[in-house]
Amino acid sequence: MSATSSWSKADQDPATWLPPTAGHRCLYVTDWVADKLRWGLSVDADERIALAKTLNRCLDSPVTVTLAR
Repeated sequence: MSATSSWSKADQDPATWLPPTAGHRCLYVTDWVADKLRWGLSVDADERIALAKTLNRCLDSPVTVTLAR
């Protein structure tokens, strides 16, 4: 990810920002979901829709979660 790409996403969630390269979106979104689950964080409605749309295109992309202790 370039510095410009990193800056553009700032504090946005997947409802408002996804990596510009389609090939990176599945990893980004599965990592996002894993982090939310790991830390017990909530997901708002727009974020949930964006995650579902992206994950529907990510067949065979497992979400691996290591729970926080």
